[in-house]
Amino acid sequence: MGYTAAVITVSDKGARGERVDTSGPALCALLEEDGWEVAYTAIIPDGLEPVQAALADCADRREIQLVLTTGGTGFSPRDLTPEATLSVVERETPGIPEAMRAESMRITPRGCLSRSAAGIRGRTLIVNLPGSEKAARENFLAVREAIRHGVDMLLSGGSAGCAHPPVKEAAPSMDQWLREAKASPDAAKIGMYLTHNGVVRETSKAALWSGTGSAPVRGMRFSYDREKVEAAIHAARQLEGIYFVKAWLNEGDLLVGDDIMRVLIGGDIRPHVTEALQSFVGELKSHCVTEEEWF
Repeated sequence: MGYTAAVITVSDKGARGERVDTSGPALCALLEEDGWEVAYTAIIPDGLEPVQAALADCADRREIQLVLTTGGTGFSPRDLTPEATLSVVERETPGIPEAMRAESMRITPRGCLSRSAAGIRGRTLIVNLPGSEKAARENFLAVREAIRHGVDMLLSGGSAGCAHPPVKEAAPSMDQWLREAKASPDAAKIGMYLTHNGVVRETSKAALWSGTGSAPVRGMRFSYDREKVEAAIHAARQLEGIYFVKAWLNEGDLLVGDDIMRVLIGGDIRPHVTEALQSFVGELKSHCVTEEEWF
């Protein structure tokens, strides 16, 4: 499902035309790769009032589902984007900036200095990102799948455990994942990458195991346990020679040919990466997902 997004660059120099904005366009490109419609962009000065007005406008008048800000999250006296954000949101979502700071700390010990905030105003999710292009990209990539699911829940009016299965979503770009992997701190240690793309097939699981015929599968209701998936990702990253693990799983009512999951694993040598991929996908299929085939 496509949603609208806005990207607001907060910078005194940018607003005066004294600095070229690269963070905003980089975030727009990432959003568009993931299927978001970037409906609004702006460069505004630092300070409480400009940010408050821009956020309220995007949420209340433009009715945009996701607003990303970049800039104004540091320690300078004019860095007031978090304060402006928290003053206009109705519900804070602290897990998003916590996850971004945790990812930043893997890259630099100064990652804890970001003061980014996030929250909900009406049916709009607002997330602060750092001002530098590199940090903005890294922070967004750390939470982009969680953001998508959060907006799904926000607009459905339900929760992750609601009775109606969520609408299936488009699979992420494997090319983008590879770019992310090759920009990671451990990229120089990686000698190969292997991918897995699971899809809904016409032949049932029972027919494959028994070797007997059955009616063709028409579709599948697919869901997964997020905590178990995160635990499986963490375990895979601890395997010998493995330096990058990324996974996406679909949800909802899927048809034959629809994507179930995508996995990317990077490591030092083929035996380690092959073994890790088989082990990780096996763990996902055996202990993390629920599949209900339709005939």
